[in-house]
Amino acid sequence: MKKVWAMAVIAGGMGVVSAQADEALFGYLKGAETLPKGATELVQHLTRRWDKGEGSYTAYDSKTEVEYGVTDRFTAAGYILAQSVNVQGLSIDGYIPADNNTGLQFSGVELSAKYNFLSPVKDGFGLAAYVSGAYTQRDPHSGQRKDKYTVETWLLAQKNFLDDQLIWVGNVGLESTYAVRLPIDGMTLTQEQWPTTPEMEIGVLAGTGLSYRVAANWYVGAEALYDSEYETEVGRERWSVQAGPSVHYGAKDWWVTATWLPQLVGGGFETYPGQIDTSLHLIEKTKQEFRVKVGFNF
Repeated sequence: MKKVWAMAVIAGGMGVVSAQADEALFGYLKGAETLPKGATELVQHLTRRWDKGEGSYTAYDSKTEVEYGVTDRFTAAGYILAQSVNVQGLSIDGYIPADNNTGLQFSGVELSAKYNFLSPVKDGFGLAAYVSGAYTQRDPHSGQRKDKYTVETWLLAQKNFLDDQLIWVGNVGLESTYAVRLPIDGMTLTQEQWPTTPEMEIGVLAGTGLSYRVAANWYVGAEALYDSEYETEVGRERWSVQAGPSVHYGAKDWWVTATWLPQLVGGGFETYPGQIDTSLHLIEKTKQEFRVKVGFNF
């Protein structure tokens, strides 16, 4: 009887490990694990961005993801994107031309692929490559029409410590963007207020995080992101550092992760007129971000 009980405990423990493959311990960072072959995961992301230091600004970004394990090392995913922007009493040339309250609107689609070279469990160190391509039709800052094509490439590292009780991840990425703002019906704006010429940008991204299992199925940790953007005419246009706590709960067939990621410091080529806090980048970023992700495994 004791042997049967011991085998059940071991099998249950193996089931927990398997369920955690590609489970999102962080809200923004990614681990190196992929889904098992034939497994499917549905994930709903919701991000709230708010406070630009003047007026009233709140935006919500929704991402509905379906992820599939093509092989044990290769995972593909598709996403439906939506957003809402409510901005009042704030005008920023080239980014926010007028007050707007859009409500939740479809904003675009995205595809991604992730390939695992090394497993943090089997090989002692995890390494994966991740690439995504997205088309969006709404400006994330103002909610106005803007056609944007984005390609991201990432290298994802992961190291598990203390029998998988402590998880470290490190991400480095490169983002390429081509975007065109569309004219706004009923408004006559200068090219400075709302430029409609094509733009090309390169972003350099990096992040790191630690998550610790404090109880069965519960992880508590922190993550940090560095985001910078370069344009041909001005060089580095902006940069920012965000960091904050994350909490994760993982059951057998579902999980949830919440992360608060305020901006700690930032800067750039310009500030908006009247910007008081110049230690932060508040044109393309906000002071506060909060993200919740809920996943279901099939």
